[in-house]
This record gives sequence, structure tokens and C-alpha cells, in this order.
Amino acid sequence: DLLNFEKSMLIKDGAEKVSALDYPNFWHQGSLKLRLSYQFEPGADADGVTVHIPLPILNQVREEGFEWQIPGVRRELTIALIKSLPKPLRRNFVPAPNYAEAFLARTTPLEKGLLDALERELRLMTGVTVPREAWQWDQVPDHLKITFRVIDEKNRTQREGKDLNALKDQLKDKVQQTLSSVVDDGLEQRGLHVWSFGSLPDCYEQKRGGYSVKAYPALVDEKDSVAIRLFDTPHQQQQVMRQGLRRLLLLNIPSPIKYLHEKLPNKAKLGLYFNPYGKVLDLIDDCIACAVDKLIESSGGPVWQEEAFQQLHEKVRAELNDTVVDIAKQVEQILTAVFTINKRLKGRVDMAMALALSDIKSQMNGLVFRGFVTENGWQRLPDVLRYLQAIERRLEKLAQDVHRDRAQMLKVEHVQQAWQQWWNKLPAERRDDDDVKAVRWMLEELRVSYFAQQLGTPFPISDKRVLQAMEQVEG
Repeated sequence: DLLNFEKSMLIKDGAEKVSALDYPNFWHQGSLKLRLSYQFEPGADADGVTVHIPLPILNQVREEGFEWQIPGVRRELTIALIKSLPKPLRRNFVPAPNYAEAFLARTTPLEKGLLDALERELRLMTGVTVPREAWQWDQVPDHLKITFRVIDEKNRTQREGKDLNALKDQLKDKVQQTLSSVVDDGLEQRGLHVWSFGSLPDCYEQKRGGYSVKAYPALVDEKDSVAIRLFDTPHQQQQVMRQGLRRLLLLNIPSPIKYLHEKLPNKAKLGLYFNPYGKVLDLIDDCIACAVDKLIESSGGPVWQEEAFQQLHEKVRAELNDTVVDIAKQVEQILTAVFTINKRLKGRVDMAMALALSDIKSQMNGLVFRGFVTENGWQRLPDVLRYLQAIERRLEKLAQDVHRDRAQMLKVEHVQQAWQQWWNKLPAERRDDDDVKAVRWMLEELRVSYFAQQLGTPFPISDKRVLQAMEQVEG
């Protein structure tokens, strides 16, 4: 009798509520269908849910959505997230299982990010705002986080882990090789000096082994020529294409250096020759590259067809000389301002002013450096000059009131540290995007508002506005 059990004694409470939909066989993302597997092995790296990603389509898989987990794990994950909050916040959501169930009943999974949805619903239920940094993912048990397993065509594991972006980074060379091997029609080329390849497709797609492999071709700058190479994402493609297109244009247009020497006033020439950031010819090349970027942008951005390239080539050839002269004049003003500030920074330093002067040097290093003209871009040159003028105003006031300067510098430092932490957490490929760079320029505007308010800013600025802008930028 001891070995005779009622069926009800062997079945866990709530088991009748579990359906096949709670533990699906596949994860769907757009047109992709990825196999799921399940492993109950506490302590193992792949304990829990694993999504299997074929190597050739790794570049197409996005991180969005996976944080929601599968339906069968979602409740436990939400409870664990609520319990990860610091105690002063956590006490607002007790008991955690009740709040997790209420949240899941009120929301549509995968419609937005899990934390976005959770923060919104908890705020609506309790009036309490949970700051993003309060969630502590490292305290959520690993078996509640999806494992990503990247496999080759023979189903062999290439890499696996919990961080999809890290896996993409580790395997980017292998993905590149795989994409190149799929393309069998000579699309990739090297040593190009003219546009001799017809149209460049913005996306190359080919069926392979039951799934569609996608690659994104772009022109690559190889200094004395350009190449056509394939990239994992449209994002990489766009970043590289601008530089490759600029190089191909420069290879087919006479150098504007002679015109620059004729048209530039002697004072401006002198300013350029006092360039402390490398050879003057490198600085002039930097101005020329920036001018080409400006003309590409004013024509509507990168082109992908031969006819459009020819039209762009004609525009750049006609307008490059005057555009370079205009940019060189602005650069001369910037370098003159740098020279003036550096003169004031030299010599004996009053120890009470040492921190402020160190802060100014650090700020200047971020504004003017080798390659700053192209890196900052033509749109930002007037702003860079204004930021340097703000530094000059700050230096004028500094001797009169060191304590006021120190108080304002501490405010800027607080926002700067928050920005640096935010920037460090961004995926590497996002850091050069316009919306991310715009936040960095907001820090410069914040400095103008504190140290040289009379110069004005193009939009209202405050510590809070900078922090809000960071929150609004998606990783």
C-alpha cells in the first residue's frame, strides 16, 4: 500500500493550467523561425530555455523581445525582477507574485520592452516610479534568462551565452566569412577606382538551407582605392558607405589644395599652419573630407546607382573648391581660439584654479583633436567655435570667483559621469549614431549655460533635460 499513490498526489498543483503554448517549439521574430529547446539542469550554463540560431542568419536576429521569455517562464521571471529591486522600492510591490500576475493580466507581451511595460504598469497600479537603474538583472536566476546558441550548418555549437550582442561581436568574423561564401556572383570586389559595377543593391538575399541569408553591400574606403564588401546589418552598411563613397569621389576629382592657397586670406593660412594636431596637409585633407561629406548630405545622402553617382560627382566637382575654403576659414577661427586659450593655460597656475584648468583642458581635448573637422562634422563647426568662446568667458570669470566656478563644475561633472556610464553600456555599433552624438553635444550646451550664459544655447538646456535625453535613446 505504501507504493500506491493517487494520481493527484503525483501532479504538481496548477499543472492542468500548463498548455503547449506555454512551452512552444519555436520562437518567431519577423520572418525568422528559431528552434527552442528546454533543459532542466540547475547550475548548467544552458539551464532553462535555449534558442538555436543558425550562424548565417545571426546578423538578422534582434535582441528585442527575448527579455520577455516564453509564456511558461514569464510569471516567475517577473516575480524575480520585482524581488531584485532595492528594499525601499520593493516594499511598494508586496506580495511580488500578486503584482506579477496583475502586470501580466494588464499588458500585451512583446508590444514594448519588458522593463518599459513593467515600469509603466507598476506606476499605474501604485503611483511609484521605478528608475531604470534600480532593476538588478544580475540577481535574476540564470535559468530565467534565455540562452542563445549559435550553430553551424552541421548543427555544431559555435558559441552560446546569455548576451546576444556579445555573441554577435565574438562571431562577427565568422558571420562575415559565411556571408561572403554565400555570395557567388562576384559582388565583392577590391581595387576599384571608378564606379564600374552598375547598381549596388542595398540588400543581397539568397535562400540557403531553408532560410533566407541577408547581407548588406557597401563601398569601403581603402585609401588609394575602394572595395565592395558585405556587412551584417544595414546599420554597419550605412556607416561604412559614407566613407567609401567619399573616397571614390575624391579619387575622381582634382585636389582643391591649389585653389585653397589662392583664395584663403594670409591670416587664415597662418592659422592653419599653427595647427598643433599633426601635419598641416593632414588638416587640409580633413577639411576636404568634411567638405565632401557636406556636399553628399546636401544631395540627399549616399547613392547606390551609377547614374546617381555621376550626378553627385558633377555636383561635388563644381562645388568642392568653395566649400573647402568656407570650412577652412571656420577651422582657422577654431584653431586661433585654441591658441588663445592655450596661452592663458600656460605659465604659473594658482592651485585654487588648478581643477578648473584641468577640466578646461579635458573639454578642449574632446572638441579639437587630430581629425576633428570630419569627426565633428560641418554642421558642428560653428558650435565648436562657440564652445571655445564659452571657455574664454569662463577663464575671464574664474579669477574673480573660483568658488562659483567650482560649484558649477561639480554640477556638470555629475551629468558627465551619468553620461559616461550610459555611453559605456551602449552597444559599440550605436555609439556613432546621430541620436547618441546629440546627447554628447547637449553636455557642451550645458557648459555654455553654466559658464557663458550670455552666448546663448540653440534650445533650452538643463541637467534634467540631458538625463531625459539619455533615457529616450534606445540601446
